[in-house]
Amino acid sequence: MNGRLLSLLLALLLWLPAAMAAEPAYPLDAPAPDGRRAGGTLTQELPAPPLAEDENKDLKRERNYPEQPPTIPHSIRGYQIDKNSNKCLTCHSRANSARTQAPMISITHYMDRDGQALAAVSPRRYFCNQCHVPQKDVKPLVDNSFKNIDQVLQDEINGQQKP
Repeated sequence: MNGRLLSLLLALLLWLPAAMAAEPAYPLDAPAPDGRRAGGTLTQELPAPPLAEDENKDLKRERNYPEQPPTIPHSIRGYQIDKNSNKCLTCHSRANSARTQAPMISITHYMDRDGQALAAVSPRRYFCNQCHVPQKDVKPLVDNSFKNIDQVLQDEINGQQKP
């Protein structure tokens, strides 16, 4: 049995490189599917489009669900957020928010995992970009028909009122 298995493995190892060199199932100069980066062919490497600018409107956005972390309404390019420094806290900390008129970070950021209040920001809530993200000023890649719960309930009420 071992000799038979060894022969089978050897045949497979000899066949594999030949199979890999065979013609692909599709022509390599076929047009690429128009997705995020339109144009080109499957083998062509086009340059990446330039990065879009951060939205910088300083407007509070509506949240789509109750526990959604707020998005960042301004650019944070160049902000240092590491174990030694957190630039976000210069404006959003409990001590600085009144002076800067920036929204204070949630009181939950000052609690440990057991719900005990802390004097400083909890280490598990220190890296803001884990939950909060800046927005780009771009056209959406795909249409979005998302409705928040208030819109769904209102549509339900309006649908029931019609005869």
